[in-house]
Amino acid sequence: MAAAVLLASAGCRSVGRPVTLLPPTQASAPALGATTAPVPTAQAAPPPVPALARETKPQADPVLELIEKVEKEYQTGQDNYQAGHIEDAKENFDRALKLLLESPSEVRADERLQKELDRVLDAVNGLELAALQQGDLQPKTEPAPIDETNEVTYPVDPNIRAKAEAELKATHSDLPLMMTDQVASYINYFSNRGRAKFESALARGGRYQEMIRRVLGQEGVPQDLIYLAQAESGFHPQAVSRVGARGMWQFMASRARGYGLERDFWVDERQDPEKSTRAAARHLRDLYNEFGDWYLAMAAYNSGPGTVQQAVKRTGYADYWELYKRNVLPRETRNYVPIILAVTIMAKNPSQYGLEEVLAENPVPYDVVAVDYAVDLRLVAECVDTSAATLLDLNPSMLRWTTPQNQRFELHLPAGTKDHYLSAISAIPLNMRIWWRYHQVESGETLASVARTYHTTPKAVAQANGMDTDQELEVGSKLIIPVAPSKRDSSVDRGTFAKRTTVYRVRKGDTVTSVSDNFEIPPAMIRRWNHLSGNSLGGRHVLYLHLPVAPGANENKLSSSKQPDQNHLQAGGKQHVVRHTVQPGETLYSIAKSHNTTVAALKQNNGNLATLRPGMILLISPSAR
Repeated sequence: MAAAVLLASAGCRSVGRPVTLLPPTQASAPALGATTAPVPTAQAAPPPVPALARETKPQADPVLELIEKVEKEYQTGQDNYQAGHIEDAKENFDRALKLLLESPSEVRADERLQKELDRVLDAVNGLELAALQQGDLQPKTEPAPIDETNEVTYPVDPNIRAKAEAELKATHSDLPLMMTDQVASYINYFSNRGRAKFESALARGGRYQEMIRRVLGQEGVPQDLIYLAQAESGFHPQAVSRVGARGMWQFMASRARGYGLERDFWVDERQDPEKSTRAAARHLRDLYNEFGDWYLAMAAYNSGPGTVQQAVKRTGYADYWELYKRNVLPRETRNYVPIILAVTIMAKNPSQYGLEEVLAENPVPYDVVAVDYAVDLRLVAECVDTSAATLLDLNPSMLRWTTPQNQRFELHLPAGTKDHYLSAISAIPLNMRIWWRYHQVESGETLASVARTYHTTPKAVAQANGMDTDQELEVGSKLIIPVAPSKRDSSVDRGTFAKRTTVYRVRKGDTVTSVSDNFEIPPAMIRRWNHLSGNSLGGRHVLYLHLPVAPGANENKLSSSKQPDQNHLQAGGKQHVVRHTVQPGETLYSIAKSHNTTVAALKQNNGNLATLRPGMILLISPSAR
C-alpha cells in the first residue's frame, strides 16, 4: 500500500519534518439509506384490530429478559471453562455478573433477580473454589513496573541532562538514541526515587540477557530492545499490568495469540521467557516493517499499530517526537519511548550513573524433561530434593501446581537432576502423580507417626514401600506416601470454605492484603473470586468472599440463626458469626467457655467434630453465645 511504502522509506526522521502520507485504499461500507419496501400485491385489507385486543397484549418482563441474557453469558462461560479457555470463561462470568449488578434499581429489587445473582455467584465462585482447594492455583505474580513509571512526573535536572548528552556521543547502540527533556526527566527519576527498582531489574536481567540477545539476533532486530523488557517488567516473567498484560514482554492476550503464545487452564506462554521473547521480537520486527522507524514501532508496541497509524494520518507526520509535541498519542505512549531511551542510556553507561557495582545475576541452567502426564510440582520437588518455589521459578508459564493433563509439557528441573527425577517418579503410579508424595524420614519418626501426618494408614505406607509395618525407619531415607485424593494436601486441611457467598462492604483503606489478614483467606482466593489482578480495591464497593469454616461445619444451621442482612459483613469487619482459630493446647471446653457457649453447640455447628487441631477454624453462631 502507498502508506506502507512511504513509512518504510521514512526511516528515523528529524523532528518536525512533515511526511506526505496517503491513506491506504480500503473498502468502505455502503451508505445506509432508506430501504424500499416491496410493493404488496392487491388483496383485501385486514379487519381492524379491536381496541380491547390491543390493550391486552402481554408486556415484556424486563426481569425475565435480563435473566435470559445472564444465563446465556453464564452457559457460554461454563462451556469455555470446561474447554480450558479460562480467560474467556472469566470474561463471560464477568459480563453475567455485570448485567446483574448494573441493572436498573427497580429491576434489581426484584426477588427473582436476587436469586439469580446468588445462583450465579455460587456457581462461578464454586469453580474457582474447587481449583483453589486442590492447591491448583499459583499465587505468584509481580506488578509490572511500567505502570508505576508511567505515572511519574519528575523534574529535568540540567546537570544530569548535560552529562547524559555529552556521554551519548560515545554511546554505541543499535537503536537510535537521543536526548530530550522527557528522556532526561526519566534519567533523573531512575537516578533517585526509582533507583532501587532500576538496579534490581538490571541485576535480574543477567539471568536472561544471553538468551534474549540470542533470540533478538536470530530474529534480526536490534539487541538493545532488551531494555524494552527491562522497562516493561523489570525482567519478571510473571509481571502483570493493571490492564492484564503479562510476562517479561507484557503481551495482551489477543496480541499473544497472534504470535503463537498459547493460553489455557494450565499454562500461559506469555510468562515463558524464551517463547515470549521470540514473539516480542517478531512483533517488533513487524511493527518496524510497517512504520519504518523504531520509535514509532515502540510506540505501536505499547498502544497498538492502529493508534499510531491514526496519529500519523491525522497530523501528516511519521515522526514520534512530532506526534509527542502535538499530543496526539495516549499519555502512557508519550511516556513509553522516553522511558525506554532513559533505561537504555543508563544501562549502557553504568559508570556514569554509579551502576558499576550492580552485579548481574547468572543465568540459571536447567534440565528439560518432556512429560505428557499430570504431576504435582510438590512431588517433583521431593523427587529432586529442591523446593516447589524453585520449580515455579524454573517454570514460570505454569498457572497450576500440576503440569497439564493429556498434553505435552517441557518441565524444567534444576541442572543435573533429570536422571534422579526419572528414577524417583517411576516408582509412583502414573495416575497417582498428582496425589502421592515422598517423605524424607527425620529422627524419631515411625511408620505410624508418618502415616498420621498424611492422614493415611501405616499399612498403606508399608505396602507402597514394600516393607513390614513393624520395620524401623532409617533417618534420611525417603518413603512413598500414598495420599488419598480426598486428602491430597494437608496444608489446606486446616479448614474448608463456605459454599455460600458472603458480601463484604469495602472500607476506606482496605486492600486485598488487609482483607486477607482480617478473614484468613489467601489473597489469591480473594483476587480470583473478584477478578482482581493487584492489591488495590480502588473503585470496589463490595467483595465476594467464602469464609473459612471447620471441615463439616453446619452452614445451613448457622444461616438460619442470622439476621436478615446476615449475608453481608458490616463496615468495621464485624461478623454475625464468630470464627475462632484453634490454638495449640485448646480444648472444646476451653473454647466454649471463652465464647460463653457450650461444647454441644460447638460440635453441632461444626460437623459434630471430636478432634481439634491447631489452625482449624470453628464457627460460633450468635445464638450459641
